[in-house]
Amino acid sequence: MGLETEKADVQLFMDDDAYSRHSGVDYADPEKFMDSGPDDRDPHRLNSHLQLGFEDVVAEPVSTHSFDQVWICSHALFEISKYVVYKFLTFFLAIPLAFAAGVLFAILSCLHIWIIMPFVKTCLMVLPSVQTIWKSVMDVVVAPLCASMGRCFSSVSLQLSHD
Repeated sequence: MGLETEKADVQLFMDDDAYSRHSGVDYADPEKFMDSGPDDRDPHRLNSHLQLGFEDVVAEPVSTHSFDQVWICSHALFEISKYVVYKFLTFFLAIPLAFAAGVLFAILSCLHIWIIMPFVKTCLMVLPSVQTIWKSVMDVVVAPLCASMGRCFSSVSLQLSHD
């Protein structure tokens, strides 16, 4: 579009297997993660869908291009701001949120282990006797009542007349 002499060389490196064409979570093969090193902070690929680059957000069609320097500067500013803001937010939020998540999971684990599962096991132990009592009540009270009501209403006949 003018006197641009520099060409921007922006490359996106992506494995063919890592790109998911559906909107759901991409569950990869477990063999891929067997050799993940100690620096891999997402060995189970929980956040593999967050691989976001400049080209995923900003794109210029062939018919409309800005100056190359504008494109290069905006790309650099995008990457730097994404890096700096992420570092800033994690510096202030990671430790408190990790603490809150740890407390939450500890409370949920304690409730599950000491309250919910004993209650469920107790209910499962009591249910056979409750089932026997419930079946007896149904056989003694409800079944004869329903049979009597059925006999009473079986003699009722309705006729519709058009006047």
